[in-house]
Amino acid sequence: MKEKTPLDRSLPQTAEPVNKLIQELGKLPGVGPKSAQRLAFHLLRASDEETRLLAEAIMSVKKQTMLCTTCFNITDTDPCVICRNQERDRNKICIVEQPQDILALEHTRIYKGLYHVLHGAISPTEGVGTADIRVKELLDRLNTSLVTEVILATNTNLEGEQTALYLSRVVSPLGIKVTRLARGLPFGTELEYADDVTLTRALEGRQEL
Repeated sequence: MKEKTPLDRSLPQTAEPVNKLIQELGKLPGVGPKSAQRLAFHLLRASDEETRLLAEAIMSVKKQTMLCTTCFNITDTDPCVICRNQERDRNKICIVEQPQDILALEHTRIYKGLYHVLHGAISPTEGVGTADIRVKELLDRLNTSLVTEVILATNTNLEGEQTALYLSRVVSPLGIKVTRLARGLPFGTELEYADDVTLTRALEGRQEL
């Protein structure tokens, strides 16, 4: 009698193209293995037109977007829509870590000033220093503008607090008022996930550093 062998778990459970799609979807932030599988099979059931539009949107966002040379937000025109809007308050600049933080703040419809995106936060443990984020560009911008207030809207975690303290030290000597979002934001909260009410209160109750 032929001896039974254990199931070879290295054999693919589904077609290789599906496995590859699941693997790539699983690399997205916040997408676990189960979510990646659900998304993959949803795409399999979608029409050719739906999948074509999705693929085109992904390719176009890579090919047609750039960083605004003024604020470093993601845009398809330079300068971006916010920077060239003459109705914005040009005396205020709100400093955020990532472009998606701007979306969160704009959704409140409270803040009417300009922005500056750092594209990161100071984190010595991860090897991210001041030269790795857009601090130099911020200081160059402040030295050639009429800004009277800088609002620090970095995340309320260790890295965000370190970044805010550093920015306060280098901006204050320029004679510019430096404020920080009020503590309505719980420690550890990422700005993009905060609700509108909390963000509104944090903006309205910001305190000078």
